[in-house]
Amino acid sequence: MFSLERWQEIFETISKNKLRTFLTGVSVGSGIFILVILLGVSVGMQNGVEDQFQRDAANIINIYPGYTSLAYKGLNPKRRIQFTDEDYELALGDKEEVVYKSSVYQNRGGLTSYKKEFGSYRVEGVMPDFQYLESASIIEGRFINQSDIDNAEKVVVIGNRVKNDLFKDKSPIGEYIIVTDLNFKVVGVFTDPGGEREESRVFLPVTTTQVVSGAGNKIRSMGFTLPKIDNYEEALAESQKFTAEIERDLKAKLMINPMDTSGLYISNNIENTKEIYQLISAMRIFFWFVGIATLLAGIIGVSNIMLIIVKERTKEIGIRKALGARPISIIGMILHESIFVTAFSGMVGLILALSLLEFVGPLIETDFMVNPSVNFSIAITTVILLIIAGAVAGFFPSWRGASIKPIDALRDE
Repeated sequence: MFSLERWQEIFETISKNKLRTFLTGVSVGSGIFILVILLGVSVGMQNGVEDQFQRDAANIINIYPGYTSLAYKGLNPKRRIQFTDEDYELALGDKEEVVYKSSVYQNRGGLTSYKKEFGSYRVEGVMPDFQYLESASIIEGRFINQSDIDNAEKVVVIGNRVKNDLFKDKSPIGEYIIVTDLNFKVVGVFTDPGGEREESRVFLPVTTTQVVSGAGNKIRSMGFTLPKIDNYEEALAESQKFTAEIERDLKAKLMINPMDTSGLYISNNIENTKEIYQLISAMRIFFWFVGIATLLAGIIGVSNIMLIIVKERTKEIGIRKALGARPISIIGMILHESIFVTAFSGMVGLILALSLLEFVGPLIETDFMVNPSVNFSIAITTVILLIIAGAVAGFFPSWRGASIKPIDALRDE
């Protein structure tokens, strides 16, 4: 029930101890501010990780050759492994579960020019499905097709950054560019959610790169995707079964010790996703711990202040009780003031934190931090924490005040 007299008492007490109340409020407000900012940072990190995974298919499995670390069947360690088209076909086998697939040759800078414009970009030989492995979108023309692969056509698909650098506002479709001293016809332009870095690439048919480089049937790596499964554990199990089969077959063919962990490198995005999100969850728990610990320090400060207030108002409490005031009214009086100080200062800290995230958050965009923010449910949670914190901070002082006997209170000096 609203009581004007109660509010007058609260403001009168606060006005008598302005500095003390202000410093106590700052400790509570800063606790909430730090808690909300830390939670916003954890959301920003999650957004950043999701943005990183958008650069490639979420369930992509990439396989790279390495250097052996163990001797095997008379072969010395430190042997460089080289993939070939046959290795790609062996890995693919008759696995009907594969959705998209591609071998890749080359991953190096190549001087690319058109008339007087030029630049150095990554040049890669790929297959038609590589577009989906990289989550690339065609905005002009087309991507590499099977006919290009079969006939080793001298065609290229360029990233939007390359197009802007070399052609400006002109459409590049049908034009010829020079890539490492050879002419290639531009048949498409792509964009990539990874941004300019991913769009600074030039894609050729993998067979074309093998021919012009004199590489025979060599390839650099291979990639596959499996059907999307909503249940994470099932998706992880299927991908691990798939990679285990490929690892076994390739190690047998390439004469790699089954226990050798460096002869082949297999990157499973599904496994990486689990590890990273577990890390983010752990960091979020840590942020909650730090924020609540900071808030707890403020609560302790409020509780101490309320103990001092109870001590200063001991005679007043004794008189109230002598006139018939019930213990519950004494507890309510002190709790009211405690909750008000805690809630008001905490709300100020909450508003400041939300405002900072609202205006500054959208401007933050790095590799692993994108738009730190908190949602409405987090804001409501912090408000509930404030109310609980105020009640906890005031309960023990109020209980002490309510327990004072009138005769002892009136004797207090």
